[in-house]
Amino acid sequence: MAYPTAVNSQTTDSITQANLGILGVSPAIAMGELYVATSQALATAANNASQAQQQTAIMAQSATNVGTALLNSLAAKFKK
Repeated sequence: MAYPTAVNSQTTDSITQANLGILGVSPAIAMGELYVATSQALATAANNASQAQQQTAIMAQSATNVGTALLNSLAAKFKK
């Protein structure tokens, strides 16, 4: 129970209990927020990895097309 004040003692007790409840729940909330932040970071990393893989495949296809076109143009020059 709180020390005697100008405020009703039941009011100060309820506020004190609410504050203690918040302090008791804070570690669990902090861990939950940490898990959410970590999962979002991992999802972003996986998304970036798949996008990089797609871009690499597109670049490889483009390089193959350019190389094939170059070989075809050289073959046409030497046939003459």
